[in-house]
Amino acid sequence: MTERSDPSQYDDVNETVAAEWEAETTPYERVRTVIARTYTPVSAETVGDRARTSAKTARKHLQALVTEGFVVTEPAEYGATHYRRSPESVVLEQAADILAETSRSELKTRVTEMRRRLGKFRDTYGVESPEELAVVQTNDELAGHESRENIDDETIGEWRQTRQNLAFANAALAIANAQEFVGGKHADENRSLS
Repeated sequence: MTERSDPSQYDDVNETVAAEWEAETTPYERVRTVIARTYTPVSAETVGDRARTSAKTARKHLQALVTEGFVVTEPAEYGATHYRRSPESVVLEQAADILAETSRSELKTRVTEMRRRLGKFRDTYGVESPEELAVVQTNDELAGHESRENIDDETIGEWRQTRQNLAFANAALAIANAQEFVGGKHADENRSLS
């Protein structure tokens, strides 16, 4: 028979881990970590609570992150400001991850495959995107016409995910190409043209 652990010994595990995080990091690092995973607008108070710092300190660091382009602001009720991760920083992070894990030739192959898959979706459903298909199907229903082939949620999810993956892969290729011209084999050609 195995001995059971006393559940009360784990009651403060989260608090212990959070206290260690607070002791081992600066408020700036904690604010950046919190906002790096924040894709919907939140207040500086919310970020401060999650980052275990004051709202004033969180706001100061959030403003620095806005200046860096890592965070964007949005107006909220009563003149307040909300913060969220900037879409550009998400794209750059995803592209960097892709480039770290995938060779350019493999990435080009994957891009070709994704484009082919998206072409099949377009050919099958006669529209450019799942969003356009939803509009067409709704309009058909409202007009009393026979709707096009119904599409299941899994297929819609796959279509959307493929479009998103292609966007990130294209961004990664664009960055790789730009890096090649800035510091790679084409850098000398660029310098001689200026």
